[in-house]
Amino acid sequence: MTAVAPQWSQALGHAASDKRLDILRGIARSGSISQAAREAGVSYKAAWQALDTLSNLAGVELVQRAVGGAGGGGARITEAGQWLLQAAAALDEARQAVLARLPPLGATTPSGSAPTVPVVAASAVPALAALGLRTSMRNQLPAQVRQLRCEGAVVVADLALSGGAALSARLTRESAQLLGLQAGLEVLALCKATAVRVGPLAGPGATGAQEETPAETWVADAAGLDHERPAALAGQVLRVARAGVAQEVVLGLAGGLQLVGFSTPGRALRRGSQVQAWIAPSAVVLALGA
Repeated sequence: MTAVAPQWSQALGHAASDKRLDILRGIARSGSISQAAREAGVSYKAAWQALDTLSNLAGVELVQRAVGGAGGGGARITEAGQWLLQAAAALDEARQAVLARLPPLGATTPSGSAPTVPVVAASAVPALAALGLRTSMRNQLPAQVRQLRCEGAVVVADLALSGGAALSARLTRESAQLLGLQAGLEVLALCKATAVRVGPLAGPGATGAQEETPAETWVADAAGLDHERPAALAGQVLRVARAGVAQEVVLGLAGGLQLVGFSTPGRALRRGSQVQAWIAPSAVVLALGA
């Protein structure tokens, strides 16, 4: 069987504070997955999910179960796991060194002139991290977590977009723990264009959530969750392109954000018209900057 080369860049695409790497460090210290989970503030199940994700990304085994012994067994970091932790620490040092070399926005040199090196505002750092994210999801919206709601084994994260628009995301408790979700956290909300349905507003100048429409029903059915009510985002059509029986629509949201989606079949939307986009919470994926 041909050996598979490790994919280190995939597993290292996370910040040093990523809980997945925290769990790996914890196992290296204690030799126990349950202890590492407690230290990271996640469940045992979430810890295993984290290890599986990192192993999948790296393409090699990072942790091995240790059977027997006085303690009844435990876990051991493999040589590949140790290498990954060393590489993560080195990359974090390099990242911090680069940011430290950049003067704050508006800074001047001792002579009073503006610095010749690029300047970066502290608030721009999450946006810079997001630039390193490559995905097929065309909608990538900076957002802030407003609140978390538990619904059985699922957590619903209510998000606030710039301009005041509201969006929600559904994810498992384990995923919420591994991301360290909490109110006030800055995240990136990702959504495929094909999961966004666009239609006209219910009436002239209408705003906010409208009475249930075929578009809302379509999104709920596509998600396989009849009880799930999509978020309704009002905007203005910026561009329209024919896409079979529907239209691919780019709309502008409050706050300067843009959203890509598809019109409901049989609806002809025009540039400049006021529309509404529906997005089911189960279609929204959350990401954190490195």
